[in-house]
This record gives sequence, C-alpha cells and structure tokens, in this order.
Amino acid sequence: MEYVAAVDLGGTKIAAAIAGLDGRVLGRGVRPTAAGEGPGPVLGRMVEAVQEAAHAAGLDLGGARAMAVGAPGPLDPEAGVVLESPNLGWRDVPLRDILAERLGIPVRVENDANLAAYGEYRYGAGQGARYMVYLGIGTGIGFGLVVLGRIYHGATGNTEFGHMTVDLDGPLCGCGRHGCLEAIASGTALAREARAIVARRPDRLQPGETPAAPLVFRLAREGDGEAQQVLDRFVEALGAGVANLVNGLSPDRVVLGGGVMAAGDWLLERVREEARRRAFGAQWRATEVVRAGLGGDSGLYGAVALALDTVQGR
Repeated sequence: MEYVAAVDLGGTKIAAAIAGLDGRVLGRGVRPTAAGEGPGPVLGRMVEAVQEAAHAAGLDLGGARAMAVGAPGPLDPEAGVVLESPNLGWRDVPLRDILAERLGIPVRVENDANLAAYGEYRYGAGQGARYMVYLGIGTGIGFGLVVLGRIYHGATGNTEFGHMTVDLDGPLCGCGRHGCLEAIASGTALAREARAIVARRPDRLQPGETPAAPLVFRLAREGDGEAQQVLDRFVEALGAGVANLVNGLSPDRVVLGGGVMAAGDWLLERVREEARRRAFGAQWRATEVVRAGLGGDSGLYGAVALALDTVQGR
C-alpha cells in the first residue's frame, strides 16, 4: 500500500496524519508543541506524532512516499526554512532538511494558512472554486489564496492579509503597528476586550470561565451592551476585510475558518452582511462567502494534499 504523511505544526499542538493516495486519513497522532523548549525538542515531538499516526494506521513510517508540513511563518517554502515564527520563537530553522534526514523521506514545508486554504480547496468548502481565498480567524488571522488550483506565494512566499490596516487610529497589533485587521478581528483581540470587560465588571465572569472570545459572545447574546459594542466592531472590521478581498481580488469563493468562526452561522451571516454592504455589486454577486468545511483539520488536510502533489511530481 502506498501512503503519505502530513503534519500541522501549531503554536500549542502538533497534529499528524497518515493518508492513502486517495487522500483518506488512515491514522492520526497528536503531541503538544511546547515551543518554549526550542526547535530540537519540538522536532522530536513532530517525529513522534507522525510515528504515532503510522502506528495507528498499522503502517511503517519509513514506507511513506512523501511528507508535507504546515508551519507558522514567515518561511521560505522553496528551501523549507522557517525564517521567523513569533508563535514558535524560531528563526532560520531548516525544517525540511532536518525532517528529511531523520525520516528518510521527501519533505515539503509550507505556510500553515496556505495549507489550510489548500485543504479547503481540495477537500472542504473550497471545492470547485477557481479563485479561492481562505481567512483563518483564530489567535491571529491567517490568509491563503488558491488560484486555478495552485497556492499563491507572491514574490517572497508569504502573504499577511491579517496585517492590512483597517483603522488608522486602531489598537496596537502584535506586529508593532496600529489598526491591523488582526488587532480588531481575531481571537486575541476579542480576548483582550474580554479581559477589559472583566477588569471593569468581575461579576460578568462565571465560575470556571476564562476572559476570551466565548465570553464576549455569551455576554452579547445575553444583551450586555459593552460586549455587543465589541462584537459590532469585530464584525465591522472583519466584514470590511472580506469586502477588501472581494473588491481587490474578485474571488469566486471566500472561506472563513479558524476557531472564532466555530461560534456559528449567525456570525457568518453578520460578517456576510457587512461585507455585502461594503463591496462593489458586481464583485459581490460573483462571490460566495462560506464557513470552512473541515473545521480544525483544514491545515492537516492541506498537508495531505501537498504530500500527494509531491508523489505526483507537482
């Protein structure tokens, strides 16, 4: 039997899979990232996660035809080097070469948001699209663009739509600039606002609850005016971001994924309406805005797809 390996390297979790040449996942493995321990131990846990997936599939990892890894960037996909990853604390780590040497199989490395986009394009909500944009609304805002079946890399191999300015006088972003989309419409931004609400009104926090995005959603549903204002701004900024994509790129599909979008279709509908209000009519009518179909597995399935491309010489 022929098969491939795939890894989605996140800031907190390493997810791995073994898949057949039809893309069907045969086994999975998971390890904590524990990025603070440095690249060496993390790489060791990546290998362990893939070995666990192979064991679950009843296969020998050494027989895999290829492996693909999604990693938080910026990175050089041609060289397989993680150039600078704030989430991991890595700089200039030759991820491809290290893993290929340890495992003895061909390895490709790609930006995690690009692979989430590719996974949705191949197996999820992006199937059939010609020009597909993916936004992952989570800790940050990941962006991926698939054009006629190929991941778009631009001149540097990295695209950072989450750091498009949407408010010139907006809050400070983790990148050091003010008013980025990520500073207003990410899970981190909602957690910041949740902490501010709790600091002013500790009674709003239920036992066992943490000041994060779900708290803002809960309070807004219960009619809390402050939380509703936070959510209104979140929707306005994210809707503006989607409209910018629709106006500037004219995709036929925009896929919204990431942990924050798990809040439900009611959030999708609000973002859709805000984007529709801001987009040009012709572009909007040609674009679908949908939720991701693979949930938290978008990046892992994208890694499967890229590994299969390697086997097929693409």
